[in-house]
Amino acid sequence: MVNVAVDAMGGDNAPVEIVKGAVDAVNTNKEIKVFLVGRESVIKEELAKYTYDMTQVEIVHASEVIETAEPPVMAIRKKKDSSIVKALSLVKEGTCDAFVSSGSTGAVLVGGQVIVGRISGVERPPLAPLIPTEKGASLLIDCGANVDARPSHLVQFARMGSIYMESIMGIQNPRVGIVNIGAEEEKGNALVKETFPLLKECPDINFIGSVEARDIPAGAADVVVCEAFVGNVILKTYEGVGATLIRKVKAGMMATLRSKIGALLVKPALKETLKSFDLQEYGGAPLLGLNGLVVKTHGSATAVEIKNTILQCLEFKQQRINEKIREKLSPQA
Repeated sequence: MVNVAVDAMGGDNAPVEIVKGAVDAVNTNKEIKVFLVGRESVIKEELAKYTYDMTQVEIVHASEVIETAEPPVMAIRKKKDSSIVKALSLVKEGTCDAFVSSGSTGAVLVGGQVIVGRISGVERPPLAPLIPTEKGASLLIDCGANVDARPSHLVQFARMGSIYMESIMGIQNPRVGIVNIGAEEEKGNALVKETFPLLKECPDINFIGSVEARDIPAGAADVVVCEAFVGNVILKTYEGVGATLIRKVKAGMMATLRSKIGALLVKPALKETLKSFDLQEYGGAPLLGLNGLVVKTHGSATAVEIKNTILQCLEFKQQRINEKIREKLSPQA
């Protein structure tokens, strides 16, 4: 049984979508137990709407909630009875294998490092979401944790990302690319120029060179390496362009009688295609390199994303991702 602590109070749609996603996850897989952390009365009220195996869901009361606008460090220190702090503490003490939250990104990042702690040898844990591409999915690392990364950090991101893609996605010798403004080695800012030769010399990754942003959706690399500022811009652009295209396609299909008839014919195929490019289908972004699994979902996450993120935690545990990172990056390795 894999135990997952879920912040039931975090995010725009808490606790309704969080609780529904948790119930959907345990109803999908009997190897998962969810610990819903938050205000007990509120969680109980939501759980009463569903049918599920009660042995797979446990409520852990937390009286406080860390709001998105609060300074993360201060919130983690002062709100000891918050859903984020109590859920992360369950991972630290070994009661739970993983933590999932749609709440304050800053609080999750700070709490993950302060409470759960880094694996020995890991300099900076990165946020690493899977993003859809023409060839399946790529790992974008880092997308929000380290905006002032150093070259050595990016090298570690590449190594951890390669472990993740090989273990979780089953991609042998995953292709690693660094985000750049051109394919030539001499291009880029100071960080990219310093990191490029280090990645070339790294023996345990398959470095293919620079990757331009326009080539990421085509699946140019399996592991897309960058510092968090660039990664977050890529992720948000992905989301924005995807949502805009879907709206435009729907509007075009409803424009005339002929287009409406055509829409009925292509709807099944189009729905399946669009589903493969839905970020919710890929779960959340794990904060790699910690002593336990910490996963951040979108603040606007619905039950679908919560469910897929919880299921993602099961695979992470079964594939021993943390153990493999520890073996590769520890000072003794």
